[in-house]
Amino acid sequence: MAARPDTPPRADAQRNRRRLIEVAQRAFTTGDGKVSLEAVAKQAGVGIGTLYRHFPTREALVEAVYLAERARLCEAADELLAEQPPERALRVWMDRFADYIATKREMADALRALIADGTVTRSQARQELSVAVRRLLDAGAAAGTVRGDVAAEDVVVALVGVFSVCTLPEQREQAGRLLDLLMAGLLRG
Repeated sequence: MAARPDTPPRADAQRNRRRLIEVAQRAFTTGDGKVSLEAVAKQAGVGIGTLYRHFPTREALVEAVYLAERARLCEAADELLAEQPPERALRVWMDRFADYIATKREMADALRALIADGTVTRSQARQELSVAVRRLLDAGAAAGTVRGDVAAEDVVVALVGVFSVCTLPEQREQAGRLLDLLMAGLLRG
């Protein structure tokens, strides 16, 4: 008997889905080639059938990982602001953006397909990321440490630019220096 569409998934199904996304995210970030779905299922402690019930295609898994990573990155803005001064929270958030980009690189081919068919839109991603950056910028402006005249979308575009030119893992140090330059331009004074 199938669950009704408005019935939430069982707790074990929700755990399995979360675990599959977590394992796939790690695999996409640290993998040095095409990530095997069988390996993801095994590492998550589930059978391949369970993976395919949640994610009928590789693209469906990629989309879930991508959306989970984007949501985690956006939520991090408030978490960082609760723990640190706004200017430090912004700079740490930029490093987390680097991790987000690293995850996307390993999923690039599948993401391109999702963008091409409209499943994932750049404008939606940019808008969500800009909202998170706006919270960080506003907090910094209120604290008097960050310029108040900066458009959040400009910061997002600058971040994308940094990671468009620093695409290799061995360029991470250079990307950090570029992020420091970007931060210097955002600071008041």
